[in-house]
Amino acid sequence: MPDSPWSIGDAVALIARPRYLKSADPMPMLRPPDLVDPSELGEVVGLKALDQVAVKFRRGTFLFDAADLEAADLQAGST
Repeated sequence: MPDSPWSIGDAVALIARPRYLKSADPMPMLRPPDLVDPSELGEVVGLKALDQVAVKFRRGTFLFDAADLEAADLQAGST
C-alpha cells in the first residue's frame, strides 16, 4: 500500500476510542472497545485494502482505519 502513512513495525496510538474493535483474524469479529486502553501503544503488523491497518496491542490484533491512528511518542510509552 504505497499511499499508506504507516509502515510495518511503526509504533502507533489511537486518536480516540472506537465504538467497537474489529479483530484482524481471517474471519474478523467485533469486540468490545475496552480491550485496548486509550494510552496503550500498538505496533503496525499489516497493511490491508481500503486504508485499513492491522495493529497488535497487548490483548490482540485489530483493524483500524489509517486516519484513526497517530504516531506514538516512544518516550512517553517507555516509562
